[in-house]
Amino acid sequence: MELVGVDGRTMAYRRAGAGPALVFLHGGWSDSRAWGPQLAGLADRFDVIAWDAPGCGGSDDPLGEMTMADYADALAALLVALGVDGAHVGGLSWGGGLALALWERHPELVRSLILAGAYAGWKGSLPPEEVDARVWRVRLEVARPPEESLDGYLPSFFNGPVPPENLELVRTMMIEGRPTGLLPMLTAFAEADLNAVLPTITVPTLLLWGEHDQRAPLGTVAEALRSAIPTAELVVLPGVGHETNLEAPEAFNTEVRRFLETSGATLMRVTRATCALCGQQAASEDVLLTWMTSIEDGRKLVYCDRCARENVRSIEGKLDSVYW
Repeated sequence: MELVGVDGRTMAYRRAGAGPALVFLHGGWSDSRAWGPQLAGLADRFDVIAWDAPGCGGSDDPLGEMTMADYADALAALLVALGVDGAHVGGLSWGGGLALALWERHPELVRSLILAGAYAGWKGSLPPEEVDARVWRVRLEVARPPEESLDGYLPSFFNGPVPPENLELVRTMMIEGRPTGLLPMLTAFAEADLNAVLPTITVPTLLLWGEHDQRAPLGTVAEALRSAIPTAELVVLPGVGHETNLEAPEAFNTEVRRFLETSGATLMRVTRATCALCGQQAASEDVLLTWMTSIEDGRKLVYCDRCARENVRSIEGKLDSVYW
């Protein structure tokens, strides 16, 4: 775990690998340790970063109540502090909602979205009675020793066999979770409705779902996201529950890697190339360029990262959405 000062507060994160930035956002009652299989399994190709949200893991507690916009601003400040000017952003459950909030608040930081068992906020994805029941249960149980209640949650997190070390990790994170971190997250998410954000998403988006997700059901929550997000691709992991990255880490990593390498989400660094729009020449690996293929004649055209972002709609009409 590494620490960095951001706006006078300490924030914690884990980081491994090199390449395009790939940021993972944990769910509730969790922290960056939840992304251990991804930090280990994807670091050969990506600069993998997993944060501890305020009040979780090694990060300072929030100073008071927070909204999802506040969490998104805190995440953006961390990425800037780490020198990340754009990233593929993946989130599980609460972290998926945070990824949507980051797109709403700071779209310039988001190159693609990976939403696993995610919600458009609880208010935005669940019936009011379900939201009330979840809030009531967490508020009741957060006042008790976590050992007394965590086993009641695990059946809703997983469906099949879980690697023993990953199951023990979930237990440990829940036991070590702090009410000062959990309750602000709970309140912010229970009140969040991010449905208006979904049609605005223009970056490649992977919805990665467990077939038997009890907490964010495939037939309702996932299908609603797929219908509303123009760029969404839905992939279902058979026999898996809500915590997909820990229950089936190899399958999760395989789908993330496939998505980033084939969907138009992956950027690469090239040398001695010129942007087709602004004429900027990449004389070294310091200039990030996006490769596309012309529909008309198959020519490979290159766009600098800035032009690709600013002209994405006009480019889409002329070129395939395939990147190398």
